[in-house]
Formats: sequence, C-alpha cells, structure tokens
Amino acid sequence: MSKYCLTITCSSRRGVVAAVSGFLSEKGCTIIDSAQFDDTNTNRFFTRISLISEMGAELADLESDFTQIAANFDMQWDLRGEEERMKVMIMVSRYGHCLNDLLYRSRIGTLPIEIVGVVSNHLDYQKLVVNNDIPFHYVKVTKQNKVEAEAKLLSLVEESEAELIVLARYMQILSDILCQKMSGRIINIHHSFLPSFKGANPYKQAFDKGVKLIGATSHYVTADLDEGPIIEQETIRVTHAQSIEDYVSIGREVEASVLARAVHAHARRRVFLNDTKTIVFPASPGSYSAKFMG
Repeated sequence: MSKYCLTITCSSRRGVVAAVSGFLSEKGCTIIDSAQFDDTNTNRFFTRISLISEMGAELADLESDFTQIAANFDMQWDLRGEEERMKVMIMVSRYGHCLNDLLYRSRIGTLPIEIVGVVSNHLDYQKLVVNNDIPFHYVKVTKQNKVEAEAKLLSLVEESEAELIVLARYMQILSDILCQKMSGRIINIHHSFLPSFKGANPYKQAFDKGVKLIGATSHYVTADLDEGPIIEQETIRVTHAQSIEDYVSIGREVEASVLARAVHAHARRRVFLNDTKTIVFPASPGSYSAKFMG
C-alpha cells in the first residue's frame, strides 16, 4: 500500500477537516496519523496527515482530484510520498562539526534527506565531502564578488533541484534578495548567546561573564540576521568548574544536535511557517522520528 503525507495551511474555518477526511475516505485512503492546530491569533489552520492508499490510488491522481477542495478553502498544500527523501544543499565555512554530523546521520539513514551537494567558501572539507560521494563546490566569497557568488549558489541549487539549504556554520551573510527567494527553505544554526555575546569568540565572552547555560537555536533565515522563525532549541547547564574549551565542546555538540533535529522536522514536513514563528508538530510517539527526537 502506498503511504503519503499531506500538509495543509489555510484560513481557519468550519468544514476544512470534514472536507479533507471525506475526500480521503472516498478515495479509499486511511489516515494513520494526523496533527492539527488552529491559531486563534492569526486565524490560520495547520494540519499534517499521514495516510495509506488501500485501493492503490496513484499520487498524481490524488493530487489532481484534491485540487478542487484546495481551491474551495484557498489552501496552501502539498502531497508527497511519505518515504521520499528531501534534496538538501549544505553550506559550510571552517567549523565542521555540524557538517560531519549531518553527513553521518544521512549516511546511516536517521535523516530523511539526500545531500545533493556541499558549498563552501573554503577548501577545508573538500576531501571529506568527496569521500562521501557528494559533490563539493568551492565558491569563494569576497566583498567584491558577493553578487556573483550568490548567483553561483542559486545556480547550484537549481541544477541540483535542492529543496532546502542548510547553513552548517556558514559564516557569510546572505543577501535580502536570496533570503526572500528561498523564504522558508534556508535553515541556520547559531549559539544562543545572542544578542549579549556576538562577534568574535562568543564562548569566551560567555565564560568571562560566568554564564550557567549553553544553548543553540535553529531557525529559518530571513533578512533580519539571526532573527528568523525558530524551529528548534536546546540548553545545557554548565558550571564554574568548566573551562573555555569545555564551553566550546559542549556548544558544538548542542549546535549539531539542534540543527539535525530542525532539518529532520523540516524534511518530514512537520514545520509550518506562521508569520514570525513556526508551528512544529511532534513525531508520533511510536515512530522512529520520535526516537530520533528523543
């Protein structure tokens, strides 16, 4: 039996759930997992439905037949094979902990993604990426060639058909134009010391101030630097007995974990943009996703 994932965003109004469930029943589909949320502040409705086609309905036929219902409720929607892996382009500079983690999780199958390429403004990780049988693209970025470099990036994204860009500690600021063009399709990771400790050596700044918590935040990229809709966060307690090196080591571990969970949630289509924030549906308790998230 074919297994699909249906995601819907629309205005909150009576009859949406009935229309969708009725359609799926008529098409011989069974809902095996669903999550929904009505935001009374934005008057928006969000739902993610996992379903099985017991009568063998093809994806194209379901999409075609669902179009009229979607139009009736002015829906933004997507229907895909549940096991389809999302094509991802990773960007990295000189810190490789997040890149290494994503490569490993993808290779062993805990991340439902296909890494179609890695872009870097340095050559540090070329051998690592190539050894994983993934295309490596060196795109040098300077003040003088920033426009050309971003044009090259977009060309690589289009050629590879990447659906998502992951900034795995990519230390370059993306232009407003690129952020708008890829809205909701670029995920970033950074330490959670912002805005207090920014710039060079944030962990040393935090150590000097005696912080008690180290954390990381993963979010969608917008024109407002490091202020996009948040997807995933985590904190870990530290003490006065730990060194700056401990802070850095702990911080990098948290960054890698938080970024992986954010990418996993996006790839499983559990994240919905809701103005300046996100709706993130948790994985069902018995699923592998839930174990990964745990």
